[in-house]
Amino acid sequence: MSNAPTSAASSPSGSTLSEAEAFLAKYPDVEAIDIILTDFHGIGRGKMIRRHELEGIYKSGRGLPTSIFGQDVTGEDVDDCGLVQTGGGGDGRCWPVPGTLGYLPHTGRGQLLISMYNEDATPHDVDPRNVFLTQINRANALGFAPMGAFELEFYLVDREADAGGLYHPASYAMTKRRSSLRNTMSVDEIDEMSPLFDAVYEGAKHLDLTLETLISEYGPGQYEMTIRYRDLMRAADDVIIAKRLIRTAARRFGMEAVFMPKPFGTEAGSGMHLHLSLADENGNNLFADQPDGSLSPLMLNAIGGIRGTIGETMLILAPFMNSWRRFASAMYSPASDDWGVENRTVALRVPGTPGKTRHFEHRIAGVDANPYLVAAVTLGAALDGIENKTDPGQPSTDEIGHDKAPNDLPRHWLDAIDRFGASDFNKRTLGPRFHTAFTRIKQAEYEHMALKVSAAEWEYYGFSV
Repeated sequence: MSNAPTSAASSPSGSTLSEAEAFLAKYPDVEAIDIILTDFHGIGRGKMIRRHELEGIYKSGRGLPTSIFGQDVTGEDVDDCGLVQTGGGGDGRCWPVPGTLGYLPHTGRGQLLISMYNEDATPHDVDPRNVFLTQINRANALGFAPMGAFELEFYLVDREADAGGLYHPASYAMTKRRSSLRNTMSVDEIDEMSPLFDAVYEGAKHLDLTLETLISEYGPGQYEMTIRYRDLMRAADDVIIAKRLIRTAARRFGMEAVFMPKPFGTEAGSGMHLHLSLADENGNNLFADQPDGSLSPLMLNAIGGIRGTIGETMLILAPFMNSWRRFASAMYSPASDDWGVENRTVALRVPGTPGKTRHFEHRIAGVDANPYLVAAVTLGAALDGIENKTDPGQPSTDEIGHDKAPNDLPRHWLDAIDRFGASDFNKRTLGPRFHTAFTRIKQAEYEHMALKVSAAEWEYYGFSV
């Protein structure tokens, strides 16, 4: 692939040099900027550039290896995925994502999301952000403006493991006291951790990131942050920005932010709930209730479309081995394909507040999932449901503690890999090259993890059987 630069006037991402100029003027002391390309796994790959290089990215892009998208979660190449050393192993040209250039006060550096394009300025087809962009463009062509927001659950843990190799919830940033209690929704717990979260909120001001409610969640050391509702593409960008903001801030306080969905086997898992609606060209919510108070037929068709594809897309929603531990208990972590109104046991929840703000919440994805891919399969399935006028079926009335009705979802990670690979919906929605590569990368990751013998296996079986 040629590395010939594209002219600034034809930046395919819509970025403009004025954004870089304004940033450099506002932050005259910043000497370095982290440029971040999001890989298949939601991990930021890229470079730290110097101040004088920033304008060049806006003028002519920056080359990065296309093989980044052919790597597993550790950064190792997966040779048979079709994306490693193809076309001579050349670079793709990455351009700034407009509106994502910001400053992290606690690092002293700038931060910029980038996305990859081909030499003809078309979006690179396996960049996860571009995969999602295809569904955004599809929605726009149908007259819909997708809107949404994500909620992020995560744990804060000590940086170092104990003598037995186990990690524990972090001591509080203010008092250095440690608690092993749940302290669910305790405002005092938030106060004791407030120096860290004050730094997170301060950083958000410089990143065009509107973090909203913070709560102490159900597990010891577990927290949840919500992000303001806005256009769905930027909502997915917000997740990438927010996770890095929280991680970098936590390190400065001697702790680590953990976005693994089930870091502690007996404690609550961490999800990434997606709230979704569609607006018209004037910003009116098309999922708003009908004049008689009934639910929008458009929203119900969207829910019907998603229900029909959850089983095929579970590998996107639960992409790693640890993801599946979160479903060991269905308490607040639904592994199902049902829906309901004001019911937190279902996969697709319609919040109970009626009126013009009506939307639905997709509750299955773990916080380890790639937000671009979660949004792509959710929006793609919703649009299928709308086009086909899919009936969502009857809402679930199950209550917490009651047995759930059986559903046709994968039972484990390998089953999810097989279902994903055989899915025409995934191939059509995500693109054939992405579909093949993601399947093979996950197969390689499964085979690697299958060879790992855990401490629990030694404890149970080593000297007993």
